[in-house]
Amino acid sequence: MWGLLLALAAFAPAVGPALGAPRNSVLGLAQPGTTKVPGSTPALHSSPAQPPAETANGTSEQHVRIRVIKKKKVIMKKRKKLTLTRPTPLVTAGPLVTPTPAGTLDPAEKQETGCPPLGLESLRVSDSRLEASSSQSFGLGPHRGRLNIQSGLEDGDLYDGAWCAEEQDADPWFQVDAGHPTRFSGVITQGRNSVWRYDWVTSYKVQFSNDSRTWWGSRNHSSGMDAVFPANSDPETPVLNLLPEPQVARFIRLLPQTWLQGGAPCLRAEILACPVSDPNDLFLEAPASGSSDPLDFQHHNYKAMRKGSELVGWAEGRWNNQSIDLNHNFADLNTPLWEAQDDGKVPHIVPNHHLPLPTYYTLPNATVAPETRAVIKWMKRIPFVLSANLHGGELVVSYPFDMTRTPWAARELTPTPDDAVFRWLSTVYAGSNLAMQDTSRRPCHSQDFSVHGNIINGADWHTVPGSMNDFSYLHTNCFEVTVELSCDKFPHENELPQEWENNKDALLTYLEQVRMGIAGVVRDKDTELGIADAVIAVDGINHDVTTAWGGDYWRLLTPGDYMVTASAEGYHSVTRNCRVTFEEGPFPCNFVLTKTPKQRLRELLAAGAKVPPDLRRRLERLRGQKD
Repeated sequence: MWGLLLALAAFAPAVGPALGAPRNSVLGLAQPGTTKVPGSTPALHSSPAQPPAETANGTSEQHVRIRVIKKKKVIMKKRKKLTLTRPTPLVTAGPLVTPTPAGTLDPAEKQETGCPPLGLESLRVSDSRLEASSSQSFGLGPHRGRLNIQSGLEDGDLYDGAWCAEEQDADPWFQVDAGHPTRFSGVITQGRNSVWRYDWVTSYKVQFSNDSRTWWGSRNHSSGMDAVFPANSDPETPVLNLLPEPQVARFIRLLPQTWLQGGAPCLRAEILACPVSDPNDLFLEAPASGSSDPLDFQHHNYKAMRKGSELVGWAEGRWNNQSIDLNHNFADLNTPLWEAQDDGKVPHIVPNHHLPLPTYYTLPNATVAPETRAVIKWMKRIPFVLSANLHGGELVVSYPFDMTRTPWAARELTPTPDDAVFRWLSTVYAGSNLAMQDTSRRPCHSQDFSVHGNIINGADWHTVPGSMNDFSYLHTNCFEVTVELSCDKFPHENELPQEWENNKDALLTYLEQVRMGIAGVVRDKDTELGIADAVIAVDGINHDVTTAWGGDYWRLLTPGDYMVTASAEGYHSVTRNCRVTFEEGPFPCNFVLTKTPKQRLRELLAAGAKVPPDLRRRLERLRGQKD
């Protein structure tokens, strides 16, 4: 589900240890008065396509595995020959070409699809506009025939992974109502998403209509016959077929001709279509979508997303060029913490915060992506307070822990000590997101998160060891959640304005939560200088934070009264009451610490001062008693 990782950061300039809220924040929020990076800008981290694999004939082959058919142009990955249930000679849309030579642009990137997606995957096309000749069950109805839709875990439930016609259906078809005259230019298909069955269509015809009664077919230029388009050879790889000639109509039908032997005619689809004018004003105009903000709405990198967005595939984008899954690549700090807790070592022997990296993770040959190392270095350099990483493919906000505490449990409620804060943060985002608050929308895939306010504990959804959320919480001061922005994992460029409108208020409201809680400076009583790495502990919450180099800190808390203790090595601890209200801004909670006698002595000795004879004799007696 996680394809694109977006971490945005902006922070206040260095203003010394005085109190004040962060001036500018986008998604990663740092403590003010700590660090200043000139020209700081949002940073985008995305997973490039997998490296080319060498084929037997020495050519280079991308792992994206897509086939593109345009004018007898067929590019396909070598596969096993399939036996078809209804053998029909395939009439393709044009000539065959030789494979792409090594080092040249992938054919999918050269391919111009012409029109954007109609909106089956993004849910812009409602369930009521999808019909079929028959369905095996409600969970395999036409409303499930959307590109990249994911099935539930149970076979035959209400959330299956495709539209599937009944086995006795002699002439199956899947129909989409565009709602108004539309120029159809192509079709993308997949097979059935299922952990139990293998079903996919291997060829199909396409028909069009303006009234759903009279139909005409897409014809092959050379033969004049109805074109039969080659379809899928596996369940997941998206296959694009461009029509020999675009057709203007309101309805489009896909008519499966052949499918996997022993299987059923099942498919998931997206339709490529461009709007056309309606001079007679016969149809209701589609509601305007987009944004009035003067922004450059386009994909600014990752060519596969900008050229092959509907063709990237569900699993692409998580692995980097070294085939490392970036979504699980951070160090697992949960396991050593929980083991120490079970042994009664937390927090007196093992800290409950800022856990060190495991030895194996720091070795030169450790399987740690350069992207992951760069992010960890970034997190250590800047004392972030609040963050979010943005994913696609669902509409929900997920909060830590992401890893289940019970080993091998696929899902289990596993809250952090700061569960109240994380639930607050998640609810703030979900409650401000336009798409999540749309009561008429249907679930994206197989879970209806709206019944729980569109938020979920990550481990209670599915376990993710080594997630960035858990790592941020256990290795830094930063509180981080995952925001699943859209049902469409890779939105087309023309959908970006609406995605921005859906999320911009939620982003801003979320960032404002960095001012919720307490903030202050821990100072040395004698020097009045800030004390770095002082520990801020809140009574009743088994998770501490630390001060930055200037002695300043920020601690996210929900409204209430708290007993807070500041401590540092060589100082007497101080405890005071701090109240968090619903008023704007963090509650100021400063501390002044006094050095212990032992610390004063250490400093005197370090400065070269002579120890008085009586004190020296006393220290010697104490050492003897200790021995």
